[in-house]
Amino acid sequence: MTGRTLRLRRLRRLTAGRGDDGGGRTGRRRGAAPKVVALGGGQGLSASLTALRRITGELTAVVTVADDGGSSGRLREELGVLPPGDLRKALAALCGDDEWGQTWARVIQHRFQSRGDLHEHAVGNLLIVALWEQLGDPVQALDLVGRLLGAQGRVLPMSAVPLELQALVKGHDPARPEDVDTVRGQATVALTPGEVLSVQVVPSDPPAVPEAVAAVLDADWVVLGPGSWFSSVIPHLLVPELLDALVETKARRVLSLNLAPQPGETEGFSPQRHLEVLARHAPKLALDVVLADEAAVPDRESLADAAKRFGAAVELAPVARQDGSPKHDPELLAAAYDRIFRMHGRIGPWR
Repeated sequence: MTGRTLRLRRLRRLTAGRGDDGGGRTGRRRGAAPKVVALGGGQGLSASLTALRRITGELTAVVTVADDGGSSGRLREELGVLPPGDLRKALAALCGDDEWGQTWARVIQHRFQSRGDLHEHAVGNLLIVALWEQLGDPVQALDLVGRLLGAQGRVLPMSAVPLELQALVKGHDPARPEDVDTVRGQATVALTPGEVLSVQVVPSDPPAVPEAVAAVLDADWVVLGPGSWFSSVIPHLLVPELLDALVETKARRVLSLNLAPQPGETEGFSPQRHLEVLARHAPKLALDVVLADEAAVPDRESLADAAKRFGAAVELAPVARQDGSPKHDPELLAAAYDRIFRMHGRIGPWR
């Protein structure tokens, strides 16, 4: 038995003994809010969290830690810390709609504009890193920032160490369209020309944050995506303990697709191709629901076939903003999640 299996069993025991709803889910009193874990990074995760906090107060964000660009990259390189940027964005998304929440969301997202070293550093990044250095515990520090902001949920890093993202890219050099090169760094992968074939993280067996694994095992629902597919969504599946938890959890799993392919890493991808590359990176992962915007799926039959390989049903709903931008509308996305949780769950209505 591997050390990873033993650690996962210990975490499972910590979340056991809470009853059963008759459908294999951890026990919840009827009418209680669902426990939801959302995985991702960047703007995609922020959109999901902004929607999910309208449904439940039992919300945990598990955030990628491979960012190496901008303010996060500079702090990571100079101080050797986890990149704080995606964690900051998740905390901002969990701020309430009242004056306190919106004021603090603006403060931590504020970037300095100067001719010196502070240029483009985000206030929230500096605050998070300062608390990491003061407390010596990334999880405790993020919890403290969350309390300060009045965040409606918890934010956790997916791994305890900063990760480097590496991608195999076909045609990265336009002069050699058939050659496959290794591209390094999340910021570079996100905008790479050519076709991304696969990604991996370095180190290849990074430690998961125990609280993140425990949250997945204890969840009623796990939400993966939307977000940058190769640089924010798939990296969660490359942390072995976290992938094991995603495979073994009793929670139901919903995959939220993007509204459009992203220039660079998923240029030209159909909705079903997003599922195909996900399956290549995590062949043992099962899903219950694939959520997509109805206007973004030109071939519904092909998407349904791709979803069946995960054991999932497809739910189509209008979740895009009405201004034509490829961004999710928080209210519409919240309504879609709420409907999915009610239709596909077995623990009754929560409100």
